[in-house]
Amino acid sequence: MSISLLIGVGALTSIGVYLITARTLSRIILGFVLLGHAAVLALLTAGGPSGAAPIAGGDAALANPLPQALALTAIVISFGLTLFMLALAVRQQTLTGDDLVEDDLEDQRIAQLAAENEHEADR
Repeated sequence: MSISLLIGVGALTSIGVYLITARTLSRIILGFVLLGHAAVLALLTAGGPSGAAPIAGGDAALANPLPQALALTAIVISFGLTLFMLALAVRQQTLTGDDLVEDDLEDQRIAQLAAENEHEADR
């Protein structure tokens, strides 16, 4: 395992998590894309060094096919999530003209009612 690959995975993950915590959908989408790339890079790093074909017999070091299969699955999931988030961003842009994620007013009202009920129960 190369230390540079591990640093790359850590950097992609930390930047992706930072972008996901933003309030604009464009940054959130970029954060999920970076996390998808970090997952694929982590899986390929976990696979170890390249070797001979995974099915071939012999005394040579064999490559492990599981991380490769999981990396392909991570690519497909990341692509699907990116398309879904882009569809949400287009809908948000169409409805509000902005990609800022607003606070949910109904959620705030329910939280306020719960706090009032808790306050009354304490009496």
